[in-house]
Amino acid sequence: MATPTKTMEISEQVVADSMSYPKYRELIDGLMAQQKTTGDNHSADMLNYTKLNQQRMKRLDKTTKLTEASINLLENYTEPITWLVLTEAWCGDAAQIVPVLQHLADANEHITLKVILRDENLEVMDQFLTNGGRSIPKIISLHPDTLQVKGSWGPRPEEVQQIVMDAKHNPNADMVAVKTDIQKWYAKDKTVSIQKEALAALLV
Repeated sequence: MATPTKTMEISEQVVADSMSYPKYRELIDGLMAQQKTTGDNHSADMLNYTKLNQQRMKRLDKTTKLTEASINLLENYTEPITWLVLTEAWCGDAAQIVPVLQHLADANEHITLKVILRDENLEVMDQFLTNGGRSIPKIISLHPDTLQVKGSWGPRPEEVQQIVMDAKHNPNADMVAVKTDIQKWYAKDKTVSIQKEALAALLV
């Protein structure tokens, strides 16, 4: 998680140009109908990742259930806030996380979820790097009027982040197997860690 500093700024134009989660889903569906994804890389691999992510998001849209702890936190939160999500359609972690964020936002009228694409907003992304990298999704908590950065979270739950870091430091790691293990982890966790960690970082 990035720690907000005075140098972190989000422009009004970025927020004005952002989209809702339903619009983001429509964008992905429209691009895939043209055999495209977000960004400039429309390779077969990227299209396949995006297709899998469509299925994941559709499933999570229907099956995500908020924990009792999440419901209690959200019921007691009364400050207007905007969650600005940096993402891309081909990102496997984003497909697991962004639908859950929308469920959390839907449960509290004071929270507004907005989505922007990473590669179209590198000036924002580069203020919220993870170990020097442009890892996504990254969720930024903003005051809706002043756009003051209040907190951030991402790109993934701590346990998954550790799996990724261990793999990066292992020259013999099978990254295909690692990605499969990560998706199995998400399925087993049933969004519990996403809810807990995201709310702890973003309800500020």
